[in-house]
Amino acid sequence: METWRVIATVVLALAGVPGVLVVMAKVRDVTGSSGSVAVSGAVSATALALLGLLVLTVLPTALAWGAVGLVGVAVTVLVLAS
Repeated sequence: METWRVIATVVLALAGVPGVLVVMAKVRDVTGSSGSVAVSGAVSATALALLGLLVLTVLPTALAWGAVGLVGVAVTVLVLAS
């Protein structure tokens, strides 16, 4: 496995985990339902894990780093907007 894939996956995870937490907090603020918070956390964590697996295994270089950058920007916007 190439080193850049491992580094990209680690950076994606470092950006994505706070993103999952922000999504869960926003759902809690809107709905107030713990069930909805759990579902949103499960869905966003699964999407992050799937994207991490794709970056680690099959995505080409430009697409993998593009996904990492997109997640990083999205999390930054979510944090600054809250």
